[in-house]
Amino acid sequence: MIPLFGGSRSAAHPAGGHASSSSAPARDTDSRFGRRFAGHPIEPDVDGVESGGRDDPQDDDVRERAEALLLRKLRSRSLSISEARNAIREVPGTDEVVITELIERFIDLGYLNDAVFAEQLVLSAVERRGEGRRAVATTLMKRGIPRDIADAAIAEMPDDDAERALDFARSKARNVGGKDDDAALRRLAGQLARRGYPSSVALSAARQALREVGVGRSRPSRPTSGVRFTPDE
Repeated sequence: MIPLFGGSRSAAHPAGGHASSSSAPARDTDSRFGRRFAGHPIEPDVDGVESGGRDDPQDDDVRERAEALLLRKLRSRSLSISEARNAIREVPGTDEVVITELIERFIDLGYLNDAVFAEQLVLSAVERRGEGRRAVATTLMKRGIPRDIADAAIAEMPDDDAERALDFARSKARNVGGKDDDAALRRLAGQLARRGYPSSVALSAARQALREVGVGRSRPSRPTSGVRFTPDE
């Protein structure tokens, strides 16, 4: 189940507590940031989201279908507010009034919260995929997280890019061993760069990890002519 954010605003979370319809236990995930994230799966309870007093039967039908679609998507994965808006627009007949009402209601219930979602995305990128800040920033942008919220989440990342880059390089170093030293270095440093690490960090981590598995030990220490990176911005 994808962790969601809970129910009413009266709980400790700024966007709300836990939805009363949740039937599965909460999941806590430790992070390097000293925080814990808790969430519950959403149950398919369309009646739990109020109709907002719309009297037109056609409007009510559109709204119900939009609610049902959004709940189904949220049971599969967490969404940013931007993604939720786009999901509602998939329902024929929806207008900005319906979209705004539903988004505000789901925010009030705690099912949508960009700040918490951004922190969860950062946690996943750092702890599970070993990504650097640049890759994390790209992920947040693609998921529709507003710039100010993304910047705040990235600012709380641990300042350990070099350590995480080396951990990742060590996990891959043996797979590039046995090749020409320069080619192995290019390949490993390139993998690190694609995970959002600055070129200097990527190159340093790749060199150290390869030395540890015996690649490059037979050559005297000298600049590697076959590896080029642009200066870090």
